[in-house]
Amino acid sequence: MQIEQQIQQAAIAAVKALYQQDVPEKMVQLQKTRSEFEGNLTLVVFPFVKMARKSPEQCGQEIGEYLVANCDAVSKYNVVKGFLNLSIADAAWLQLLTDIDNDPHYGERAADENSPLVMIEYSSPNTNKPLHLGHVRNNLLGWSLAQIMQANGNKVVKTNIVNDRGIHICKSMLAWLKWGNGETPESSGKKGDHLIGDYYVAFDKHYREEVKALAAQLALSGVPAEQAEERAKQEAPLIKEAHQMLVKWEQNDPEVRALWEKMNAWVYAGFDETYQKLGVSFDKIYYESQTYLKGKAKVEEGLAKGLFERHDDGSVWADLTNEGLDKKLLLRSDGTSVYMTQDIGTAEMRFHDYPIDKMIYVVGNEQNYHFQVLSILLDRLGFKWGKELTHFSYGMVELPNGKMKSREGTVVDADDLMALMVSDARRVSDEAGKNADMTEEEKQEIARIVGMGALKYFILKVDARKNMLFNPEESIDFNGNTGPFIQYTHARIRSILRKAANTNVSSLSSTSSSSSLSSKEVELIQKMSEYGAAVEQAGTDYSPSGIANYCYELTKVFNQFYHDYSILNEEDEQKKAVRLVIARNVAKILKNGMALLGIEVPERM
Repeated sequence: MQIEQQIQQAAIAAVKALYQQDVPEKMVQLQKTRSEFEGNLTLVVFPFVKMARKSPEQCGQEIGEYLVANCDAVSKYNVVKGFLNLSIADAAWLQLLTDIDNDPHYGERAADENSPLVMIEYSSPNTNKPLHLGHVRNNLLGWSLAQIMQANGNKVVKTNIVNDRGIHICKSMLAWLKWGNGETPESSGKKGDHLIGDYYVAFDKHYREEVKALAAQLALSGVPAEQAEERAKQEAPLIKEAHQMLVKWEQNDPEVRALWEKMNAWVYAGFDETYQKLGVSFDKIYYESQTYLKGKAKVEEGLAKGLFERHDDGSVWADLTNEGLDKKLLLRSDGTSVYMTQDIGTAEMRFHDYPIDKMIYVVGNEQNYHFQVLSILLDRLGFKWGKELTHFSYGMVELPNGKMKSREGTVVDADDLMALMVSDARRVSDEAGKNADMTEEEKQEIARIVGMGALKYFILKVDARKNMLFNPEESIDFNGNTGPFIQYTHARIRSILRKAANTNVSSLSSTSSSSSLSSKEVELIQKMSEYGAAVEQAGTDYSPSGIANYCYELTKVFNQFYHDYSILNEEDEQKKAVRLVIARNVAKILKNGMALLGIEVPERM
């Protein structure tokens, strides 16, 4: 039993014995004692004052005396107004340390057959361009959230919806037909997603040239400038050809479909390589080319039930005015679908595939309205999780001006960013001379772990709802609130444990009752015991940043302890054994906590 639970039960017993009153657990409020007062945990006495018919100070004194006499966990107390500050006995801390040591996944809960199933959607790329910095934040948040929900005892299914159809895909296909000369990833040496992205850019370049020339012609014929540009955008030969290709795709034209499948296959191979480097994966991938027809059928079904309405032009709409929103288009007048229709179709497929209890969409905050509407529509259509779907809305991420501009000149390429982070980590490590005794393979592997850890931690430590500026140089720092700082502390502890390999620290049973603990040791054990609460809170708030900040706080407390106390040179064998067990478990919790962020921790650095 946790120390807090022991004291809670003892406090309930105290009130019963002293004041003949039964109190619910929620009335027993415990919190960490403020640093200016002596003690470890503080019991708020005010809720019991009325039933005791005594002053807060008297009530605190009486409960304090009862706890010292009847609860082994409490060694002494002091009262400050209505706050009873409790000092916890060393034996209780050592028992808690033993409990932590005996559980490889202390603070985390495993799912069982009765656990709810949570589905989490993230990534959502388009097949006309490579993944960029925005996708990096999306993927890292989605992956971490999945680990956190799993650590809270949920079954988790990680899904991806790939936008593999539409005019943007046809633009890349058309450009490749016109200017590709049969180029392939093999012949060019480029990743498939980068190759296709280059042709998307090429289309845009030629299209803008056509629009400019056509707008100039229209202007010469007397068309006002603004109208001339709008007409040129619609009448430019390239965009017309792209639309014709889209129509052929919709009609299952064999040549267009064959080209589409070939080029998409190149992109998927490129995506897989990026996902592997980023350390994320999916249990199930859905494709909009398969879901949009399901969505159209579901909308038609809703129309037949009177849930939606068809306008005179043949378009189908959902009237959301009773929910304080507007009317939402679901099918265009020509019968083609919109994004909302596709999301309904994807939901239909997922609900058929899995018994979903909770659905979480990891999508940027520019889509807040979209998911507000989707929730209402799914609820209308009978999805049990529709009304309570969660849009895990996150802010945009940018880099300082002039940093990491990709081949398109407008976005930051994910592959380029990861390569930069790993090379920066290698450079910093080489300059520090910390890797002199390692093989080249070890140096590069540690550079990968540290570089990727720096990237992931810097992004995940920020509240997901906020926009953020990512600075690669700051993220590699080995001091402060960074991934490498935590990784280095883990590596340092593992080094200590290797050096202490001959010290018997397998059990604390022989030292539990006799060892005395310093305030720093108690602080470390108490901080480790808070890991479970941090995991639970991160799951409640959908907040990877909560785990990141917990890992940083635990790392700081350990380093303060390590600065003040020797571990390997401690002459008292009992104290040395306790400190080694503390260190071992700090490393364990850091490793488990960072794993919830998708971050590896090295054995040495």
